[in-house]
Amino acid sequence: MEKTNTKTVEDVENVDVYTAKGLLTVGHRYIDVRTNEEFAKSHSDDALNIPYMCKTNEGRIVNPDFLSQVASVCKKDDHLIVACNSGGRASRACVDLLNAGYEHVANMEGGYSAWVDAGFAGDKPPGELKTACKFRPKDN
Repeated sequence: MEKTNTKTVEDVENVDVYTAKGLLTVGHRYIDVRTNEEFAKSHSDDALNIPYMCKTNEGRIVNPDFLSQVASVCKKDDHLIVACNSGGRASRACVDLLNAGYEHVANMEGGYSAWVDAGFAGDKPPGELKTACKFRPKDN
């Protein structure tokens, strides 16, 4: 029987927001997998918004175009920091990216909420950031 090397969440490298911020200064790319609505509320400078989940009539599902959308802007040997609002979607997105052959993928622990809690600037005034990063669609 042939052994598969399918990656799981245990294979995902996790980095804290301070490490992630440092890595972004040396060329890593920030993939923000939150919804377009969440991203519009507030986001980090230079983040690429590629939603991992999308809304359908049946509810939220994994974005069927996620990997092709990432492939359109990133190479498989790019160094990627992946984040959502708190870490769940980003962990699953990292697994999919690893299984698709991306070599350098890390989940930013705590997501954009931790980024804001650490005092890192987003695209909104500080007073608006706390509310913006806690955004959840009404149907959740």
